[in-house]
Amino acid sequence: GDTRPDHGRDQMTEVPLRALCLDIEGGFGGSSRSLYHMLKYVSADDAAVSVWSKKAGPIQARYADIGIEARVMPDLPKVSSLPRFSRNVAVYAQFIKEWLSSKAFREEFFDTLNGFDIVHFNHEALFWLARDMKRRKPIPASMHIRTNLWDSAFARWQCRTIRDSVDALIFITENEQETFSRHCSETVSGDVLYNVVEPVAANLPPWPLPKAFTKGKRMLIGCLSNYSWHRGLDRIVELATELRTLGRNDIGFVVAGNMNLSRSLPGDLGTLGRAGLGLADYAEKHHVADLITFLGHIDEPERLIAGVDALIKPTRENNPWGRDILEALAAGKPVFSVGQYDRFVTTGKTGILQPQWDAAALARGLSHLADNDDLLAEMGRAAAERTARLCDGPTQANSLVKIWQRIGT
Repeated sequence: GDTRPDHGRDQMTEVPLRALCLDIEGGFGGSSRSLYHMLKYVSADDAAVSVWSKKAGPIQARYADIGIEARVMPDLPKVSSLPRFSRNVAVYAQFIKEWLSSKAFREEFFDTLNGFDIVHFNHEALFWLARDMKRRKPIPASMHIRTNLWDSAFARWQCRTIRDSVDALIFITENEQETFSRHCSETVSGDVLYNVVEPVAANLPPWPLPKAFTKGKRMLIGCLSNYSWHRGLDRIVELATELRTLGRNDIGFVVAGNMNLSRSLPGDLGTLGRAGLGLADYAEKHHVADLITFLGHIDEPERLIAGVDALIKPTRENNPWGRDILEALAAGKPVFSVGQYDRFVTTGKTGILQPQWDAAALARGLSHLADNDDLLAEMGRAAAERTARLCDGPTQANSLVKIWQRIGT
C-alpha cells in the first residue's frame, strides 16, 4: 500500500497540487530558463508552484511577474559527476564540506515540506538532496535529467542513486534517457518533455556590437556558452581560420560567455590558460581576432539571438539540442552544430548538422549561405515552425502537471 505521509491535501477535492521546484542556476543557465518557461504555462488551478533557486539572478523578477514565489537559497547543495576520476574526487570532497555546512538549509527544507505535495528537482546535480529526502521525509518527487553525464563509476553511481530516490524521471530528449539507462545498466522508464521555447519578441533590441566589427559583415553567427573543452568553442577559431583562407572576411562570430581558459587544456589553449589568458587571446594568436567579437557574460542572451543571422554550437559532446539551440531555432535562426540527433537541427532544413566536426566543410557551407539570403531565410522559417510544434508551452506544461498528478495522488 501507499505508505507516504499525508501532507494535508484532500485528494477528494479539487485543491491544486502544491509543488516546490528546486533550481540551481537562478536564470543564468539553460536548466533554470527552461524551468521558468514551462512553469509559465502551468495553470494555478492545477498546481500552486513555488521555486527555490541557489543563485540570485534575473529569474526571480520574471517569476514575480507571473505570480510565482521565488526564493534565493544559496546553501542549496548540489554536485554532479565529471569525466575524470581525479576531478570527481576533488568535487565530491568539496561537496562533503558544502553538505555539512548546509545543515540549516536542510532543516528549513524539511520543515517547509509540510506545505507541499510534490518536490521537483530541476537538475540531476540535486541528487544527494533527493536521496536525503527519500530517507527522511519521502514525499512524491520528480527530477529533470538535463545532461548526458560522461561515463564513469561516479556517474553510474549518481544515476542509480537518482533512480532509487525519485518517483518520476523527466528527460529533455530521448538522448538523456538512453544515457541514463546505460549508466544504470537497465532500461529506465521516464517521460521525455522537450524544453519549452518561445520566439524572441519582434521589438526586442539586439545586443549592441562594435561598429568596427560589424562593418562589411554579410553574416553574423552567435554563440551562447561559457568555454570548456567539451563545449568546443575553440573550434570557432579554427572555423574562422578556414573562412579567412576562403577570403570570407564578411562572416563574423559573436560569442557570449566566460572565455577563461584552464591550465589543463591541450596545446596552445593550455599555454594561454597557464598565463591567465582567454579564448580572445587564442583568436589573436591565430590572426582571426577581427572575425570574432567576445562579449563576456550577458544577462539577456535573447538579445544576442535577435541581432545575429544564425547560431553555432561546435560541441565535442555531440549534443545539438541545448537551450541555446532551441531559443535560436524558435527565433527563426538556423543552427550549425555537431552530432547525430537531428530532431531539431537538420542539415538543409533548419541548419547544418555535421556527424563529425569538419571546419573546412562547414566554412564552405557558411559561405554558400552567406551568398544565398533566400535559403537562409527558408531555413529560419522551418526552424521556427519545428520548435513551435515540438516545444509548445501549454502542451509541455500540461504534460508536467500530469506527471505530478500521477505520482502525487
